[in-house]
Amino acid sequence: MNSKIAVVAVGGNALITNKNNKTVLDQFDAAKETMGHISSMIEQGWNVVLTHGNGPQVGFILRRSELSLHELHPVPLDYCVADTQGAIGYMFQKSLTNHFKEKRMDKHAVTVVTQVEVSRDDPALENPTKPIGSFLDEETAKQRMADGKVFVEDAGRGWRQVVPSPKPLRIVEIESIKQLVESGFVVIAAGGGGIPVIEKESNKKLKGIEAVIDKDFASSLLANNLNADLLLISTAVEKVAINFNKPDEKWLDKMTVAEAKQYIEEGHFAPGSMLPKVKACIQFIKNGGSQAFITDPPNIPRALAGETGTWIVP
Repeated sequence: MNSKIAVVAVGGNALITNKNNKTVLDQFDAAKETMGHISSMIEQGWNVVLTHGNGPQVGFILRRSELSLHELHPVPLDYCVADTQGAIGYMFQKSLTNHFKEKRMDKHAVTVVTQVEVSRDDPALENPTKPIGSFLDEETAKQRMADGKVFVEDAGRGWRQVVPSPKPLRIVEIESIKQLVESGFVVIAAGGGGIPVIEKESNKKLKGIEAVIDKDFASSLLANNLNADLLLISTAVEKVAINFNKPDEKWLDKMTVAEAKQYIEEGHFAPGSMLPKVKACIQFIKNGGSQAFITDPPNIPRALAGETGTWIVP
């Protein structure tokens, strides 16, 4: 493989710049801008593998499904993840292809619909915590609960379904991804953390489950599987902060794994926001990676030059 492999995780919210720009075409415009920064990274010689979030996009599919239940069948959650892998992958592929043409680069992008195996004994499967979909009224939520789904009331805003978020163990298509990377393709994989599957105890066949996998942890696993030189987590801020939004807020240029663990213990990073990103970087380095950094898409070129972003090192 190329000696400079980077796994770049792009957040699903990065495709929705504000509450008034949520359409598919709006998302494509945001993807086009982000992929411009990625194409510059590839132009510098990096062999890039892209992952992405899909929270808002899965929510849209589930909402459409809810609104059309009187006429159409519901969409299972694992198929929602697969749908978003294809749709967002298409946005990334088309954007990258156009950027490559503009820059006269002989590169090609490809999306791999990716299954990620989780343990059927993962305790998280018995403790649904990840909210998905739209807010429902109590009566509708209780009707769905009678069908076996789990809903919780959310601070007076309504009832929302929660599903398990198990740890990723194995990327089913990893050998295909490796071969594509070795052949020089820009690969888009493990979208939304991957389609969660388990092995059936009886015959070892794969079965999709109603769960979601954290895309940062899946990206970390993918980076280790590829022996990547860099894990880059793209998010909404230029740097990581401690004491965020407090008078003594401090933006970090670099932190060691030990420092990152200390900041986690002190409660500096919010669950569902910066915490999984920092934990994923720690996991990547703990399992053999050399460095990771967190920044927003426009600052990726500057961060690669060492001018900004928050670097996490051993």
